[in-house]
Amino acid sequence: MILLHKINGTEFTLNPNLIEILEETPDTVITLINSRKYIIKETREEILNKIVEYQRSLFYRIQVW
Repeated sequence: MILLHKINGTEFTLNPNLIEILEETPDTVITLINSRKYIIKETREEILNKIVEYQRSLFYRIQVW
C-alpha cells in the first residue's frame, strides 16, 4: 500500500495494483480499475516512485523467505 494525500489534505492508503491510469492534467488524477477517480496532491513522478518502492519491498520479502 502507498500513502497519498487528497487535494483537501486527507491522507489515505491505496493498493497500487488497482491503478489503471495515472495522469497530470495539471492536477494529478488516479483512475482505478473500477473507474473510481482520485485527485491527488503528489505529482505523477512521486507516485511512481512510491509504487516502485512498494514493489521492491514486496520482492525483498519474497527473497528473505
